Amino acid sequence: MTTPTEATHSIRDLTVQRVRHPLKMRMLRVVRTRLVSPQLLRVTLHGADLADFVSASFDDHVKVFFPQGGADRPDLPEVGPNGPVFAEGQPRPPARDYTPRRYDPVARELDIEFVLHGDGPASTWAARAKPGQYLGIGGPRGSFVVPTAFDWHLLVGDETALPAIGRRLEELGTGTRALVVVEVPDAAAEIPLPSAANVEVHWLHRGDAPEGSLLEPALRKIALPHGEGYVWAAGESAAIKLVRQHLVTERGIAKTRIRASSYWKRGAAAVHETLED
Repeated sequence: MTTPTEATHSIRDLTVQRVRHPLKMRMLRVVRTRLVSPQLLRVTLHGADLADFVSASFDDHVKVFFPQGGADRPDLPEVGPNGPVFAEGQPRPPARDYTPRRYDPVARELDIEFVLHGDGPASTWAARAKPGQYLGIGGPRGSFVVPTAFDWHLLVGDETALPAIGRRLEELGTGTRALVVVEVPDAAAEIPLPSAANVEVHWLHRGDAPEGSLLEPALRKIALPHGEGYVWAAGESAAIKLVRQHLVTERGIAKTRIRASSYWKRGAAAVHETLED
């Protein structure tokens, strides 16, 4: 005999979907900033250009364009039939990929969180950000939509993954279990992660250890729940590759049930890519 719970589970749609969005460039203005932790700054952007903004997944990213050379605003590319088109003979504005942390369509506000690590155009700009300044935003060009109906969700990453992890936990409802493994510099970098789900958080303090080096060893000590699960992992490229390899080869998790991304790569700049094979 099939119980009501089993029947509900049998008809769940656990299909991961890719959704495309029209590419649009937006010029937005800073309205406020707030330190979420000593290392994480939330910047709230506002503008009429947000009227048709869409972000369908916690995994989304937008391209953020920064002013350069003392300019008030960044020079945004035009959108051509094959993507962004930059002005010939002009230097391209510095740009990095970031998670849309929160979008309010009524207030036309978009929150983006920046890790303050002391170098690079994004961190340098964020450390000095003030209301009235401008940023350019491109995208998202598409969304990788992971259903919330899985029995459990494993979310893994370093501090650069916290905006996406925080957004995902807010999306999960009651009756869902989430395991979170996050590596941060120290206890001061821990932040609240509210959720209606049953959440188990493992904070890892790396101290002087290399970024990402604690993630895979910590996962080896964690028992995964029964049922249908999905894994999302993001952070330093080499560290997340090790995480994915461990989950696939030693835990037997299907590659179709893992979304692993390199948010940055040690020794390289502006790296953001999905890790697949």
